[in-house]
Amino acid sequence: MPDVFVSTGHLAPTADVRRILDDTWTEVSADVGGANSEVYPALAVADPDQFGLCVVATDGRVFDAGDAYAGFALMSVAKPFTFALVCAHLGAERARRELGVNATGQGFDAVEPVVSAPGGRTNPMVNAGAMATCSRLPGDGVEAQWTHLRAGLSAFAGRELVLDDGLYRNVSATNLRNREIVSALERQGALATGPDAALELYTRQSSLWVTAHDLAVMGATLAGSGANPVTGEQVIPSELCHHVLAVMATAGMYEHSGDWLYDVGLPGKSGIGGGVVTVSPGKGGLGSFSPRLDAAGNSVRGVRAAARLSRELGLDLFASRPA
Repeated sequence: MPDVFVSTGHLAPTADVRRILDDTWTEVSADVGGANSEVYPALAVADPDQFGLCVVATDGRVFDAGDAYAGFALMSVAKPFTFALVCAHLGAERARRELGVNATGQGFDAVEPVVSAPGGRTNPMVNAGAMATCSRLPGDGVEAQWTHLRAGLSAFAGRELVLDDGLYRNVSATNLRNREIVSALERQGALATGPDAALELYTRQSSLWVTAHDLAVMGATLAGSGANPVTGEQVIPSELCHHVLAVMATAGMYEHSGDWLYDVGLPGKSGIGGGVVTVSPGKGGLGSFSPRLDAAGNSVRGVRAAARLSRELGLDLFASRPA
């Protein structure tokens, strides 16, 4: 078999990663900008001062700082990983045809793109596209689909992820906007199941309890050709990682995705629970947690930390220098 040439290298030596991560955590901790999400009452009462960082290399090295093991709601950070599981089920090309992959340029919970796009196609990183993605999970009925989804997300994290029942009830009782979106999807013929089933799966994945450490392992799995660097399990076929990371890069940070790429230069995905996952292909994953969000729903500290770590660790996919 001929050699395959790739553009990625290796994560920096251990001592350098440890120093740069600690320095980043110290610097970014001083930023008290942004505010907790008020979309769901459970998110509004999260401790706004918590801040955790974790870097996991594709070779299995783990680096933690701050509140790296503090629990929080997975929320929209689930989206690229659910998309990966659906790509594994349908194939990447069919997934693109049915779900769309282009950025909407609008907020994560906008209904208008569903109404205006042919067949209601948006992309798997916004709420509408994510619910359409959930509807295409394999399994006969919601419970079988949920079993597949939770097992897959747990495989990405390298441990069994647990649904937070209180958060789930809270989200279920207050997700009026998502009900509007899933109804629009049904009218456009964009769902593979009924709207209630799609919304239920989406709500459950959002209510899984994770840590910044979990997000870093999940990101490192995408960075390492679909192989979890902690457990060694091949979670998805290696060729699918390209497609998942491409959609993360174009739409993972919602209407601020262009600014994110301008500053960070890596695929990333945020959630209103305060989590951000960032992927450096071939090198590793970065997970962060801080509940203070900007106007687009992205963690203020998480974005700053990712930009600094990308620069200091040489992760930026768009950066190069002469040998």
